[in-house]
Order: sequence, then structure tokens, then C-alpha cells
Amino acid sequence: MSAMQKKDTSVYAYLEKPSMVDFPKRFAAVFFISGCGFHCGFCHNAQLMAKKQAGLSREKVEAACAKFKKDWVNGAVITGGEPTGASDLPEIISLFKNQYGFAVKLDTNGSNPKMLEKCIANVDYVAMDVKSGFSLYPEFVGFSDIAKLRESIRLIREQARDYEFRTTVIETIHTDEQMLEVAEIVKGSKRYAMQAFLPRDELPDEKYRTLPRTTAARLKELETLVAGCADEILLRGA
Repeated sequence: MSAMQKKDTSVYAYLEKPSMVDFPKRFAAVFFISGCGFHCGFCHNAQLMAKKQAGLSREKVEAACAKFKKDWVNGAVITGGEPTGASDLPEIISLFKNQYGFAVKLDTNGSNPKMLEKCIANVDYVAMDVKSGFSLYPEFVGFSDIAKLRESIRLIREQARDYEFRTTVIETIHTDEQMLEVAEIVKGSKRYAMQAFLPRDELPDEKYRTLPRTTAARLKELETLVAGCADEILLRGA
């Protein structure tokens, strides 16, 4: 075994079974990278927040890729946590794309445009979360460097092969006023998705665990409210 094969990657874990919903038009393996600079109380991957955790060896990641390839997987999703916090993200993307022939989708919160710029040419699809209107970010997710978010949005619009911006809608948070602010942020984009919030007992902030699921009626209302902000508006969980 080579030193390269023994070296740990930033891939913390992966789903055992491929997904048909995480990468548009792809049967995809889903890989997780730990660590995130946001503090979202509604995060569904709470175990991947905060500090970076030890990752899998390259050998284990390659073994997983080989198995997925045999199962007709044609895409790889890199999610988190926040993948752009991983220094070896370009190498991970290259492994998936160049060695195994997977199309690559990158999920990001937009907080690290420098790393995004290094990777974007080798990525097939970028999905960036727009958590709320920027005015709410410091309180809602604990992040206030809005210039970085704007730069990531610019890069995605100008350089991504394909992309979407997306918001998880929490009815008590995402008022009409907030969603109009989001609509202005994503205005002129190719694709904008609004997805239903799902309460779970494992959410990091207890106050979100008992909130109601976002209703289909509310998503439909918002679809009308933000109409025209993107070429395509998608509703998920409606």
C-alpha cells in the first residue's frame, strides 16, 4: 500500500446506499465532510458541525467508490458539514471525477469562496444554501461575513456548469419579508429551490425540534411571492 493510500482524507463518512434525490438526474453516492463555521440550530447533520473530525483513509474511500461504480452509480455528492473547509477538497473531487468517472455535486454554505474558486471548474453541479435574508445571518446561523457569501454567489453564477440556490423554509423564521430579501439575493439566477423544514429530535437547538413541518400551502404561497427571482423555482417536500 502506498503512502498516498494510507493517508487520511477529509471524508468523514458516506451513505451505504446510493441516493436518487441528492443529485438531479444522477444515481449518486453521498460523501460527508465534517466541520462547519455556521451554527444552525436546525441542522440535520449536527454531528458534522463545529470542529473537523478524523476522516477515512484514501484506501477506504477508494474501496467505497469501486463498490458504488459496480452498482451503476454515476454521481458523487460532497456535503457536510461544510466541504469547502477541507484543504484536500480539490483532491477529493479529482478522485471522484477523474479516477472513477463520477459527475460531482458540491454542497456549500458559501462561506469559503477562495476554496470554491479552486474547485468550481471541476464540479458539475453546485448547490449553495441561502439560509435567510443576509440581515438575519448573524442571529440565525452565527455568520456575519456577508461579503464572502456574495462572492460565492457571483462565482457560482458566472462559473458553475450547473447550479441551484436553496432555502430550507421554517415558517416561524421565513416570513414574507425575509423571503423577499432572499428573492433579491438570488434574483437573476438559473435555479432556486425552497424545501420543507422537517422537525427531528436530534436537531442541535431544542426549540426547533418541536416546530411544525413546513406545509405545502406555505411553500406554494412563497412560490407566488418570489416568482421571477430565478429561471426555475423548485419546491421540495410540498
